[in-house]
Amino acid sequence: MRTTLLCLSVMLILLLSCSPKQSSSLTKTKPAEAEMVKETMPAQVVESEVIPTDDRLIQGTLSNGMKYYIQKNAKPENRAELRLAVNAGSILEDEDQKGLAHFVEHMAFNGTENFEKSELVDYLESVGTRFGPDLNAYTSFDETVYMLQVRTDSTELFDKGMLILKDWAGGVTFDHEEIDKERGVVESEWRSRLSPDQRMQQQTFPVIYKGSQYAERLPIGDPEIIRNADYSAFKRYYKEWYRPDLQAVVVVGDVNVAEVEQQIKELFGGIPAVTNPRERTIYEVPFHDETLVVVASDQEASFTNVTLMYKHDEIDVKSKADYREQLKRNLYNNMMSGRMQELSKSADPPFVFGNTSYGGGFGGKDYYRSFAFAAEGKAEASLEALLTENRRVQLHGFTQGELERAKSRMMESAERNYKEMDKTESNRLVMRYVYKYLDDIPTPGPKQTLDMYNEYLEGVTLAEVNELPSQWIKDDSRVVSITGPYKLETPLPKKAAIRAMLSEIDQSQPEPYVDEVASEPFFDKELPAGTVTTEEMIDEIDGKYMVLDNGVEIYFKQTDFKNDEILVSAMSPGGSSLYSDDQYFDASNATSIVREAGLASFSSTQLDKMMAGKTVRMSPYIGTYSEGLNGSASPDDLEILLQMVHHYFYNPRIDEEAFTSYKTKQKGIYKNLMSNPDYFFFDQVEKLKYNNNPRVGYPSSDQWETLDYEKAMQYYKERFADASDFTFVIVGNYNEASVDMITKYLGSLPSINREETWKDTGLRAASGGLTEKISNGIAPKTNVHMYWHGDFEYNKDNNYVMSSTLAYLRIKLREKLREDLGGVYGVRVSGGGTKKPREQYGITVSFNADPPMAEKLVAAAKEVLSVAATEGPSEEDMVKVKETQKQNRVKGLEQNRFWSSRISSGHENDRDFSGISLESLEEQIKGLTADQIKAATGKYFDNKNFIEILMVPDDSKKSQP
Repeated sequence: MRTTLLCLSVMLILLLSCSPKQSSSLTKTKPAEAEMVKETMPAQVVESEVIPTDDRLIQGTLSNGMKYYIQKNAKPENRAELRLAVNAGSILEDEDQKGLAHFVEHMAFNGTENFEKSELVDYLESVGTRFGPDLNAYTSFDETVYMLQVRTDSTELFDKGMLILKDWAGGVTFDHEEIDKERGVVESEWRSRLSPDQRMQQQTFPVIYKGSQYAERLPIGDPEIIRNADYSAFKRYYKEWYRPDLQAVVVVGDVNVAEVEQQIKELFGGIPAVTNPRERTIYEVPFHDETLVVVASDQEASFTNVTLMYKHDEIDVKSKADYREQLKRNLYNNMMSGRMQELSKSADPPFVFGNTSYGGGFGGKDYYRSFAFAAEGKAEASLEALLTENRRVQLHGFTQGELERAKSRMMESAERNYKEMDKTESNRLVMRYVYKYLDDIPTPGPKQTLDMYNEYLEGVTLAEVNELPSQWIKDDSRVVSITGPYKLETPLPKKAAIRAMLSEIDQSQPEPYVDEVASEPFFDKELPAGTVTTEEMIDEIDGKYMVLDNGVEIYFKQTDFKNDEILVSAMSPGGSSLYSDDQYFDASNATSIVREAGLASFSSTQLDKMMAGKTVRMSPYIGTYSEGLNGSASPDDLEILLQMVHHYFYNPRIDEEAFTSYKTKQKGIYKNLMSNPDYFFFDQVEKLKYNNNPRVGYPSSDQWETLDYEKAMQYYKERFADASDFTFVIVGNYNEASVDMITKYLGSLPSINREETWKDTGLRAASGGLTEKISNGIAPKTNVHMYWHGDFEYNKDNNYVMSSTLAYLRIKLREKLREDLGGVYGVRVSGGGTKKPREQYGITVSFNADPPMAEKLVAAAKEVLSVAATEGPSEEDMVKVKETQKQNRVKGLEQNRFWSSRISSGHENDRDFSGISLESLEEQIKGLTADQIKAATGKYFDNKNFIEILMVPDDSKKSQP
């Protein structure tokens, strides 16, 4: 549905800014020469004073060379995060091993000393471990890391988890049959990554990393080697590089540290050290005197990317003096990010998103890098903007106001981390120690970090930061890389033109940056106290329910899961469903347009500057069947969040320049979207499934031209004209004194007591069955989309059986298509029952496959469903499904977002909050039978309304440039 289309390029769109420089009340400052060159330098930092390590960390080295890191951390309770870090990746592969470092990672899940073949996966699923969130691994150029979450409320379960790590470290068996089965899986992963970006990367990497091993050892490897490598090549890589002197064990969680340390010594200390080990070569990316330029295009590319890079020697951060220097670099990055974001908000932005920063990389180098995501035809404009902004800051530096805001943002982050020190989840801590081992990165604790911030941050002067760009921006070891669509009418720039631009801007004299800040207060309105007409306790959520005299309903749940977090969400029935198909496009973009503009009298840029150092965010939305808001704040900034809510109802900012900027960027995002086969396939699937309904699929670039600002603003104001049918859910660490403030602000929202609800727009999936085959794409892969739908009786019991059935089928489809047939990297199973616009269900099974094998895999998937409908799950399968549900709930009950979501859905379902507690779930689990899942499979996969859509490669495209 179209509500999903705007999630395209999520990271980029989330990072997009929201308005141009415009305000009725501005203060403008320029960098003063005196500020830049005459500031007094701070007292000398003692060079020899090392950066402290988190005092909660226990670390050591075993006699065989293996290192270990242990930290007790109570969140989540009865859980620990385990990591095995291997200081070896694809960079160490021999010529006959390209891709085998990654393949070895796969084999760690396919047979070890203590877990034969699939026993490891079976065991982990049986104790509720989820692939992705709880179990994962990755292989990079220089490292391989294994990740596992285990329970600590059972000694047996924790010990098994440690045994798995030990097996990964030295006990992978490399059964030949399992290797051969896994070849197809790894090739499927390679195939899933085939894309225009991957093909262009193959052209740019040899230039960007010219003369280095990194250009020759991409982790995904060579498919020919993956298919045909001798078994000895796998074993050789494992024997040579998976050795204790190149490994570290990391344990962070709710554990007894002394006991874990002894366990590590006993369990891992017995792994023998390697005699006469092969040298672990450290590869370097070389410097070069000249500027390297590479331009790569692809007929299937959707987006244009521009990268400007300067290579520098890697900077070690060991002492407190080094740490202070790092703070200077972080301040620079923070300020430069703000400037690039502001530039993207102009009416005719040079790029959709841009960023500039200095940071670490690989190959013994740091990189000063500028990046732009640009619209078609704007590669040169983007490069010019990146070069000009770098030149501007090189000549004129930053302003004192920019520096103070950057300090506020950084200090806010350090203070928040300190406040949350005892409530930070282990999975947010554990990778610090992985990289402490791999990259020798310092790991001060939150209190130590805050102390260093307090000691050094304020003393960093503007002159010091303004010296940095002249150190970083240079003529040598510079690389320009531009990639984008192959278009004759809008070709990418030629290398000669790029070099000419470099020479010209290197000598240019751009004007200093003008820092526009608003001087008026964000909120200066006096509000009366709110009036509560209804108040009651709701035992099922251990919370409170209120109704205010303007009709606003509020659910409160006070928690201590986080010290510095309050979540606020709101919903009201209606959404874009209340608008005709002709109005839908304007209505569905209305809140994005409002966010782009800023808020009240403040542009988005001014708002960002005003909120520097504050922990607060709030954003309106118009969904398919509802409109509302979502946000969060620290307890100290809750009032600002409530003021933002007030403004979004009363004072959405009118800014046509911001609208023009938004529309221009969206056109740039969507102009070549259909060139990419993956986006094309999604678009075609939605249109075929829903009979070309105008509310589904991606909009064309031309459609953005029809976006009407006045209509969009009209629809926004209509949706937020009446708060009397809004329901707010507030979860987090607020205090009772905050309740009066909340009722004051929410009680002041507009109320006209209109009666309205959402409407059924008539969107229906094709009935009676549909089979289509589409030809598109160069890559040798077939995309498969299978969809079942029909009527559904929506209630708690049916929903539970449905979700249990899909969990079971995920296991069986993965086992058959990946583990037995070796034909897919992953199988996606999604969907379930819905209540709106009518009680119905929809279930999707999708994957990609080698074209000659696609039909076989489709048939195999259907056979899995058939067997499930006739035989049902085994006792072992039922244990996996039930235990995973239980463990998910145990963790969810300690999370604010879980409660916010469940309270909102409970309100939507006639205020039914039963089934949230662990006890309620355990009752459902106790009553769940294999026969129920068997019956549900037969009922919901009956093929009466089955849609099958395949996209196969288009051979005619292969000869094109």
